Amino acid sequence: MMLKAFIKPGPVLFILLAVFTVTPVGATNSDVAKESRWAEQVIDGLLDGDEHWLIDDIGHEFLSILTEGDKSSGRAVVLVHGIGVHPNWPDVIYPLRAGLLEQGITTLSLQMPILANDAYEREYGLLFPEVPGRFEAALDYLDDEGYKKVTIVGHSMGAAMANYYLGRNDPDEVLSLVIIGMGAEDAFPESVEALAKVRIPVLDLYGSEDLEQVLNSAKQRVLSGNKQSGRQYLQMRVDGANHFFQGHEDALLRHVVEWLEAQQN
Repeated sequence: MMLKAFIKPGPVLFILLAVFTVTPVGATNSDVAKESRWAEQVIDGLLDGDEHWLIDDIGHEFLSILTEGDKSSGRAVVLVHGIGVHPNWPDVIYPLRAGLLEQGITTLSLQMPILANDAYEREYGLLFPEVPGRFEAALDYLDDEGYKKVTIVGHSMGAAMANYYLGRNDPDEVLSLVIIGMGAEDAFPESVEALAKVRIPVLDLYGSEDLEQVLNSAKQRVLSGNKQSGRQYLQMRVDGANHFFQGHEDALLRHVVEWLEAQQN
């Protein structure tokens, strides 16, 4: 015989159920252990800029690197790395951090949600709902510090994450977006179509030797980017550059700086 216990619902039971069904503060689908390992490595090797810990909307603390330039200008760049790496990655991110500092431009480079090394790209779709909280934490911090003119610069998966966020949000302080090497990402298949929902000027930068998914979606990005009425969209290809702009860092920096200067006018 199977015995069944029947409990009459009451205030105490409902309170217990509520306690056990609430998501813990700081709970995240990101690989927290990997974030910690990256943070330790980044902080130990940091030559310029300062570690700065931010807290997102679910209470998760994550690393960012603040590299402060001319604060009086009120402008800053939020840098967003590609799949599975960190905010001081030697390809694209660090060259922009260092190069923009030489131009007096402040950068805040973010650790975005990541998965284990053996994760498939499509699995990153699980992390995209956590992306807005990290951007909001960064923008709130910059706003408190007096930075009212912000450009978001994202590379690869980071570009798709920025596109995801700005396609759903229109923060006043974000003046423009730069996407570098963004294609139709497996984690966010709508990344190209979502360009049409971004309401601020967009620079779409990629290399002639970029990944196949980036090259194959270039024309589609132009069509999607030009759908937003009254919004500037500019696509530029850097001849000879691969997905990581290795050996073409100067061209990468030049195009980004020229874009930033154009947005100030």
